[in-house]
Amino acid sequence: MDGYQAFLERKTHDGADRGFDPTFMPGQLFDFQRSMVEYAVSKGRAAIFEDCGLGKTVQLLTWSQNVIEHTNRPVLVLTPLAVAGQTIREAEKFGIEAARSSDGSIPSKLVVTNYERLVHFDPSDFAGVVCDESSILKSFDGARKAEITNFMRKVPYRLLATATAAPNDYIELGTSSEALGYMGHMDMLNRFFKNDQNNSSTRRMYGEAPKWRFKGHAEQPFWRWVCSWARAMRKPSDLGFDDGAFKLPPLIENSHLVEAESLPNGMLFSLPAATLPEQRDEKKRTIRERCERAAALANHGKPAIIWCQFNEEADLLERIIPGALQVSGSHSDEVKERRFMDFIDGNIRVLVTKPKIGALGLNFQHCAHVIYFPSHSFEQYYQAVRRCWRYGQTNPVHVDIVMTEGERRIMENLRRKADAAEVMFANLISEMNSAMAVNTAKHFAKTMEVPAWAA
Repeated sequence: MDGYQAFLERKTHDGADRGFDPTFMPGQLFDFQRSMVEYAVSKGRAAIFEDCGLGKTVQLLTWSQNVIEHTNRPVLVLTPLAVAGQTIREAEKFGIEAARSSDGSIPSKLVVTNYERLVHFDPSDFAGVVCDESSILKSFDGARKAEITNFMRKVPYRLLATATAAPNDYIELGTSSEALGYMGHMDMLNRFFKNDQNNSSTRRMYGEAPKWRFKGHAEQPFWRWVCSWARAMRKPSDLGFDDGAFKLPPLIENSHLVEAESLPNGMLFSLPAATLPEQRDEKKRTIRERCERAAALANHGKPAIIWCQFNEEADLLERIIPGALQVSGSHSDEVKERRFMDFIDGNIRVLVTKPKIGALGLNFQHCAHVIYFPSHSFEQYYQAVRRCWRYGQTNPVHVDIVMTEGERRIMENLRRKADAAEVMFANLISEMNSAMAVNTAKHFAKTMEVPAWAA
């Protein structure tokens, strides 16, 4: 019987415990943060999926310090561009010694660098590696993603930290598992899912990838497997803790319809843009109208951030809004980081940039006004809004969406994705709590002594 039970457990692909008991725990941590750190340290290789503002940075720093004390070897923390400086600031608050490096040097036991600088580092120098905002992995090309995954495979202790805007992105969960050294993402897809070839016309219209859906009765085993190497929450009460101060202020979303002053070539009157090329053409034709509306909305003397999609939009907004500065893809890493930090410190009132440049990891709680030019990416919208609407924000956050008539379909698509993400995350939390209860019961069953009379 014991051999058969071991066989069944091997088939579950549960993530094994490779960690240790934590020795370092700052007194300032909230109870749910301590619980997440204890889990990740004892696991050794884990992922923490938490909503924006729940303190992932201090948790990953605490995890890193525990690995340093346990091994007496360095830990490398990888962050998106401009987040490294913010991470160093956070470490100082909690008495954790950390230093930045971009050339492969190790100036401190805790080294912080940007993903783009990983090529300069040797994995054999580190006992642990952390991927902050690890969802960024799917934004890299295949070569860069493989580079990061291969680096992690050679380091004993590993941690992924991110907010999961779309928990139904199964491929992202698979690449996370693979980076941690558990099941590969293709093995995961083949074990739990089948490719839905009957994609709806809506999915084809928006250029979405084929949808993977669960096999037969695979959903509960899948979430149980995820729970074996990850923890997720959007608020502390998701895992049984008191929400306390972690309650978000109101989010006020307003749509502003801008009429195009020009017509498409050969058209006598305007029709709603239906296809992706038509929507792009309409966005290009209405750059001035949309930018002028955004400039008027930002004319209030308070901090504001404008998320645009095209370089022409950013250039025009920077010109017509007094005191506005943009962070552009053409800027050096040093300029990008300096401008982000200047915005955080209040030296820039209106910041203009693109979601793919600055929508991950940065904390803009001082700003309560977001102006957004929409795209079909729900994750971009989610992350852009969450730079400001996050735990620690004390004011209602106003989001002004500036769009044309043809972009109504884009907003409908975003709302559809938002609804799906809410449902999926609720299911994720439910399944993870159930799986945690099952795992706890299995643990007690293994460790409980059988009375002599029952033997």
